[in-house]
Amino acid sequence: MERISVDESGLQAVEDYCEYRRIVGDDDGGRLFTPEEYEEYKRKVLPQRLNNRLYVSFGVPGGIDCKQIGPETQCFCTHRYKQHMTDFEVVPSERPLALPCQDHSEASDYFCKKCSSCSGFNSLYTCGCGQPSPAHQTLVETKLEREARGQPIGKDVPYAAMGGLTGFSSLLDGYLALEASGSDSEREDGCQQSCAALRMKKTSTEASCSIDCKRETNKH
Repeated sequence: MERISVDESGLQAVEDYCEYRRIVGDDDGGRLFTPEEYEEYKRKVLPQRLNNRLYVSFGVPGGIDCKQIGPETQCFCTHRYKQHMTDFEVVPSERPLALPCQDHSEASDYFCKKCSSCSGFNSLYTCGCGQPSPAHQTLVETKLEREARGQPIGKDVPYAAMGGLTGFSSLLDGYLALEASGSDSEREDGCQQSCAALRMKKTSTEASCSIDCKRETNKH
C-alpha cells in the first residue's frame, strides 16, 4: 500500500473538503461550490436543517429502534438514504412522512413479475429483537415526536441526511445499543468504555502471547 504524506496545509485542505462534503452532500451536482456559494448555501440550508431535522429508524411499532438510518444506509429502492429528500423548509403535517428518492420516481408499488396471485414478498428473516421482518416499518419523525417516545435526539449537527444517528451507539443494532433506556451520554460513555475494554483485552492478549513466545525462545 502506497503511503501518502501531506503537510499541515494539505491536511487542513482534506479536513475542509470532508466537512464540505458532509454538509453539502450531492447538492452541488458534482461541481464544487465557490466560497461565496458555499457560504450562501450554509446561510440558507443550515438553519432549516437544525430546526427541521427528521429522525429515521426501522423497527417494530411500540418497541425499540432496531436500526438507525444514516446517510450511507441502503434503502429498499437500492439507493442510499443521502440520495433521498431529507431537507424541508416546512415539515409536512401528514403521516407517515414520505422521503422520496431523488434518483427515480415513486410511480407505483413493486409487484411480483413471476405470477399474478401472490400478495407480495414476505421475508422469513427474524430480527434480533425477536420479531419477524414483516412486523417492522420505517419511522420518520421530528425531534418533538422522537422525544415523546423517549428516544435520544443527540446534538444538533449541520450535516446532511443524518437520519436517526445520534452517536456511536446508533451504529449498533437496537437490541445491542439498548436505546430504549438511559441517556445519550450514558449510552455513549458505555459504548466508549466497551470499546476501550476490548482494546485493553486485545493488548493484554498480545502482550501475553509475546511473553510466552519469548519464554519458548529462551528454552531453545
